[in-house]
Amino acid sequence: MKTWTVHTRAGAAPELVQEGFSLGAAIFGALWLLLHRAWTPAVLLLCVELAAGWLLPQGLQMPAGLLLAWIAGIFGRDLVRWSLELRGYMLEHVVAASNEDLAVGRILTARPDLIEALPA
Repeated sequence: MKTWTVHTRAGAAPELVQEGFSLGAAIFGALWLLLHRAWTPAVLLLCVELAAGWLLPQGLQMPAGLLLAWIAGIFGRDLVRWSLELRGYMLEHVVAASNEDLAVGRILTARPDLIEALPA
C-alpha cells in the first residue's frame, strides 16, 4: 500500500504527491524537480551541486555528488510539497491506495466537489 498527500487550491485540480524515497530525484536531481514544477528547490539544488563541484577538491567531488543525490532522493517529494505550498496549495488529505488512480478515486469519493476542478 502506498501513501499520497493530497494538496488543493481553489480553482485548480488536486495534486497528489507520493510518500517515500524518489529514485527519479536521486538520479536526475534538479531536472526531476523541474519536471515536477518545483522551481525554487530545483534552482537551490543546482546551485549547491555547482558550488560543490567548483569549491571542493577533486577527491571529494564524487562523494559529495553521491551524498547530494541521496539527499535529493530522500527529500525530493518533500521539496515538491514545499513548492506546492509556495504556490498556494494546502495539504488537504492523506490517502492510502495501491496506485495513483485508486488514490484519486478515494479523494474524489471523499471530496466530490473536487471533480469540477479536474481537467476535461
